[in-house]
Amino acid sequence: MFDAILIDKNDDGLSVQLKAVDEAQLPEGDVRVNILYSTLNYKDGLAITGKAPIVRKFPMVPGIDFVGEVIASEHERWSAGDRVILNGWGVGESHWGGLSQQARVKGDWLVALPESISEKQAMSVGTAGYTAMLSVMALQEQGVTPASGEILVTGANGGVGSIAIMLLAKLGYTVVASTGRLEESEHLSALGASEVVHRDEFSSPGKPLARERWAGAVDSVGSHTLANVCAATQYNGVVTACGLAQGMDFPATVAPFILRGVRLIGIDSVNAPYEKRVAAWEQLSKLLDMQTLAENTKEITLAECIDVAGDLLAGKVRGRVVVHCDA
Repeated sequence: MFDAILIDKNDDGLSVQLKAVDEAQLPEGDVRVNILYSTLNYKDGLAITGKAPIVRKFPMVPGIDFVGEVIASEHERWSAGDRVILNGWGVGESHWGGLSQQARVKGDWLVALPESISEKQAMSVGTAGYTAMLSVMALQEQGVTPASGEILVTGANGGVGSIAIMLLAKLGYTVVASTGRLEESEHLSALGASEVVHRDEFSSPGKPLARERWAGAVDSVGSHTLANVCAATQYNGVVTACGLAQGMDFPATVAPFILRGVRLIGIDSVNAPYEKRVAAWEQLSKLLDMQTLAENTKEITLAECIDVAGDLLAGKVRGRVVVHCDA
């Protein structure tokens, strides 16, 4: 038996509770893992609160990522004792996820924990940091350099935004942070932002084209924010889109794309190929200041996840939330 957050649905609605679960209830997979840490992400908050139809079948253990130690494996890449990370692949949505003390998953979904970081540090990074790294890698692949100009990061106080700022600053980029909490400006500056602007500059309907400013952007917000970011991006600039905190609509025009050659790059962290995942985690292990990351991280227990999920959606949580799962 082990503990897990279990979401179920019946005639009375959604039920979310910490429960003891039998190993026999674990879904199919060729690797069984003892989970040491997981995280609480925006998507997990939506699943736990029922604010969006994240969960695709019931009962479900939420948690879109985890780090842990292999207990048993029938997969050629993994053996008992290996330390592994999982991000995405539908865990916490269609396959039992990381807010649990154990998981059974496909070995192809796992990557090795880099030797230079600890299990807790890996989840301080989590899917948010891994997604931020994929976004930064996309900017680099598209030829955006520190000399290109300012990089805007929206949703700057969130997990993706805060780590994107740290990564970009470490690489020498000039970063402008957009947030709805200007009282956090000092914190964002400490992460590496050279300027902090209010999200209201982007969150309402805007013009098809605005004054050119951004050489690139990392957007985790979507909707009007993403449209306005594209409208203010420089000629041949690059915008990466990886989230929908404001909404999944995209109320824009083609003007930035056909008149300025702006490139909008989608970031898929869920189904990214193995090689890209390994490259992202290798870069994260080298670039991130783990002390700064620790100061940007809050640790909670499995039992606290349900309450903190509501705070996360309400914008009351700064940075990363790591969940200590091991008994």
